[in-house]
Amino acid sequence: MQMKHGTFIANQMRLLVSVQNQQEAEAALTGGADIIDAKNPELGPLGAVSIPTLREIRNVAGRSCPVTAALGDAWHDVAIEAMARAFAGAGASMVKVGFAGVTSLERAASLLSAAVAGAASGSDGACGVVAVAYADAAVVAGLDRHHVLEAAIRCGAEGVLLDTADKRAAGLPELLSPKDIAAWATQAHQAGLLVAVAGKLTPDDLPMMRAAGADIAGVRSAACEGGRTGTVSAERVRVLRALCGDQQRARLKPRTTTVVAM
Repeated sequence: MQMKHGTFIANQMRLLVSVQNQQEAEAALTGGADIIDAKNPELGPLGAVSIPTLREIRNVAGRSCPVTAALGDAWHDVAIEAMARAFAGAGASMVKVGFAGVTSLERAASLLSAAVAGAASGSDGACGVVAVAYADAAVVAGLDRHHVLEAAIRCGAEGVLLDTADKRAAGLPELLSPKDIAAWATQAHQAGLLVAVAGKLTPDDLPMMRAAGADIAGVRSAACEGGRTGTVSAERVRVLRALCGDQQRARLKPRTTTVVAM
């Protein structure tokens, strides 16, 4: 399957580990994470780290490992465009945008288009945008996964992520069946989109997510000692990575410049 910024081979699922600082990034890399995701777990499912923190994480990852970044839930076109531009300029290979509180497909498409424009202008087109659909969208008065996928297709997003908004409640495998996840992933793949899954995934869930067609499985709690707000453990990451299948470093928009913390 050929994506716009990287090749993803069938049955090879990448492991994305969400980290909140450079120390956790180092642990995730030591454990074999394919993708490092910058996220502040104290600020919700898509809590954004600061720009200086993103730069530190980017420098730890180096050129061999892609770094993605959560931007939070979009609410204003100008604000999300500026944020996407800043995070792309600080070294993100992809940025993730959610739509909590957005009930209109047209509104979601407007916000997503702004994010796509910002990410492209901040990185000479090297940074893509991932539209986040919540399996429990009702708890945050958001669009369902099908409408988020439609917005992603319309607006030139790089991919879609199926996640959960309430990290204290049920995880993704409890909310949707493997058949439902696979059908959604197939639709996204047919549109040329990258497919990621997350939402309280456990080690036991990873083979099922791989079978459902996910290109990337994202974890935080399962990779940490002490749960979601704990600390990433290299050994936990190593176990999770082994469950994803054959290891091959993800190839997403390789960055050719070194980002220096300021």
